[in-house]
Amino acid sequence: MALRMMLEGVSLWSIHRLTGLNRHTLGALLLLVGERCQRFLRERIRNVQTADIQVDELWAFIGCKEKYRMAMGRSEELGDSYTFLAIDRTSRLILTHQIGKRDSSNTRLFCSRLREAIAGHCHVTSDGFSPYTHSLPVALWDKDITFAQLIKVFSKQTPREEARYSPAPISNIIKKKIWGDCDENQISTSHVERLNLSVRMGTRRFTRLTNAHSKSWRYHSAAVALWICFYNFCRPHLTLKTTPAVKAGLTDAVWSVERLLDELATYD
Repeated sequence: MALRMMLEGVSLWSIHRLTGLNRHTLGALLLLVGERCQRFLRERIRNVQTADIQVDELWAFIGCKEKYRMAMGRSEELGDSYTFLAIDRTSRLILTHQIGKRDSSNTRLFCSRLREAIAGHCHVTSDGFSPYTHSLPVALWDKDITFAQLIKVFSKQTPREEARYSPAPISNIIKKKIWGDCDENQISTSHVERLNLSVRMGTRRFTRLTNAHSKSWRYHSAAVALWICFYNFCRPHLTLKTTPAVKAGLTDAVWSVERLLDELATYD
């Protein structure tokens, strides 16, 4: 029940109050299951046949936001955190993820993990983050991919009545082909951007304007891996009427959380 509550966006303190379980016990449970999920995802999602992939980065922070960390001279272990996500457009399967700073080294690691997850020819669309331009073609050089970027140009002026976290209006959208000749209709990041909302709704650590944010990278990584396992194998997608793992052919049935735990039992 505690794991189910974590997967529905309930904070550890709230689970502690509702169940009476010690919060340190809950934290230990999260690490135990979440770190096994990390190994499970790397080994289970390999050589997936896919035709269209979308990638994006989802912002969060560890301990404090980057501006505060720099102003106060706090440890570089704190500050902004980005979750790189790759999703198959057809099955909605999360193919791989990488958590770290939004920089070239994490982009390269993310692309190398994507290489392990996919089998052959496909199209990849990213946002305008410049490290993708070099890292994706290099990592997937033998996969016969096409690659394009969808670059959103935002207006510098934001209406006064808009809320603090509202994005600036989009003034232009540029579709830029980087590698190979692809169909312009394939150049889209809509599905992975919708996935960002699902992550924020299901993982309490991404909720803005609360104190439920992660305090360490280890707990953050474990929570994200646990939710991705749940999303891929246990939670039926409303459009697909089944789980992404079933749609992608990785399994033949929707898993319960208990079934997921049984699978993870072998990952000591």
